[in-house]
Amino acid sequence: MRLPRVPRPRSLAGQLFGMQAVLIAVLVAGYALFTYVSDRSQAEEAAGRQAMAVARSVADAPSVHQAIGTAHPTERLQPYALQVQRDTEVDFVTIMDPRGIRWTHPDETQIGRHFLGHIGPALAGRSFTETYTGSLGPSVRAVTPIRVGGGTIGLVSAGIKVEAITKRVQDQVAALIGVAAGALLLGGIGTYVINARLRRSTHGMNAGELSRMHDYHQAALHAVREGLLMLDGQFRVALMNDGGRELLGVTDEVVGHSVADLGLPAPLTGALLSAESRVDEVHLTDARVLVVNTSPVTGGERRGTVVTLRDVTELQALTGELDSERGFTQALRSQAHEAANRLHTMVSLIELGRAEEAVDFATAELELAQTLTDEVISAVSEPVLAALLLGKAAQANERGVELVVSEDSGIDDGLLPASLSARDLVTVLGNLIDNAMDAAQGTTRARVTVTAFTDDAVLVLRVADTGSGVDPAHAEQVFQRDWSTKPAGPAGRGLGLALVRQTVLRHAGTLTVREAPGGGAQFEARLPLPAAAMETDRHSASGTAPEPGPGAGSASGRPPGPDQEQGPGSGAVPHQFVHPERPTRSALHGGDV
Repeated sequence: MRLPRVPRPRSLAGQLFGMQAVLIAVLVAGYALFTYVSDRSQAEEAAGRQAMAVARSVADAPSVHQAIGTAHPTERLQPYALQVQRDTEVDFVTIMDPRGIRWTHPDETQIGRHFLGHIGPALAGRSFTETYTGSLGPSVRAVTPIRVGGGTIGLVSAGIKVEAITKRVQDQVAALIGVAAGALLLGGIGTYVINARLRRSTHGMNAGELSRMHDYHQAALHAVREGLLMLDGQFRVALMNDGGRELLGVTDEVVGHSVADLGLPAPLTGALLSAESRVDEVHLTDARVLVVNTSPVTGGERRGTVVTLRDVTELQALTGELDSERGFTQALRSQAHEAANRLHTMVSLIELGRAEEAVDFATAELELAQTLTDEVISAVSEPVLAALLLGKAAQANERGVELVVSEDSGIDDGLLPASLSARDLVTVLGNLIDNAMDAAQGTTRARVTVTAFTDDAVLVLRVADTGSGVDPAHAEQVFQRDWSTKPAGPAGRGLGLALVRQTVLRHAGTLTVREAPGGGAQFEARLPLPAAAMETDRHSASGTAPEPGPGAGSASGRPPGPDQEQGPGSGAVPHQFVHPERPTRSALHGGDV
């Protein structure tokens, strides 16, 4: 059994059109009825005034007074009354004696008969009007006395038939109906045009559907964790959900404010103000890495922009760690290849009966590997930094770049506070080293020099390269996203230094760039350390803390290391990953760690 189909409620625009059409029709009909009644009343009053004026004119005429004094008044009064009737456009003019006997009448058969109507007020000397049905039918008539010398010698009645009055009103009603029909037609057309526009704006939905859509809209805005921002055609904020406020760091009411007034970074503001669509663009705020998508809303004209924001701060950090792990994997693959070559060499020496030479060869490789590790740890005993430097040294070797740690470096294990996470440390120093290796790669005697130490409650991370350097005019732009002197790869460029600055600013530090002493660029990040961490460092420097292990820092926090070489005339020759009996080589190049 099929259930009867329930008709869909009319759209909101259709309902409004019906209501407005009925309202206009009722108003026009009411106005027409009121006008008809008013015009009829006014027509009757006008007819009464006209009849009274004619009756008084006849009563005051001297010829009428003279004719009444004759033996046969009708002979002179009848022609006069008919002439007045034609000239004044009334239906009758009746002149009678005080008893009401007619002397004149449009129908001559009625002459000599008694007047049909009231004459009492006129005999008392008072003129009046009335609507009465006489010999000619219903009429509006006026009755006035003819007085001479204080006495009433006759009466005059002039009138207009109600039929004639009705005809006059009908002519006016016909015109009124035409005007009312025109008003109704214009009102209907205007209502249709307005409701057609409303129908387009509401997409033909009825009130219930609009209400449900609003409820779903509000629920979706608060349920979506991604940021959602809606801008109007003038790039003012029309809507921002909770996720958008959190990601952009907005706490005040911003609806109605321009995007330019939100205090966002310039590149992000430029993306939001752009008239073109943006797809998966990465932008940085003070504390987050955001993926921004924008899409203009059009409907015959630009109505605004829809912006979605995704927080990829953690994802970006994990991507950086994955890139580092990928680099370590490549370095280990290269080390495995070299280890296999060395192993084949030692096996061949043994097969040739040169066992002592094989032992010497293997021992030299092991000493080199241990020396490299000891040199790094003696300069930087903090485990995260040491591991990062050892891994970057292997990457640098693969790229033909020499990575050295300067003699000024010295950071003890446990010195860094918990507020400075290992991830932030890797982000800052790792990206600075990667940037330096990109700049130095391909140059003559490519080198990257790393310096890490603490100075007056500040952690200093300094990285210098032998590249082409940074133009002072671009000293600020170099930290902006998408700015790079290198060609963009598949994942883009110009994000590393922007992440470094973001992390440094989050820790209330500073990041600067200048020309390196030997040419190239030198980047320096300075991160404030809590007083408790520096107190621990001072105790360690004064000897009150437990004795440091091998390779630990000196009192200055910048350990010279027992195996460091001093250059001629210099007290700060950098740590170089070298073996006493081998040419200079990058860390981890000659052995396994």
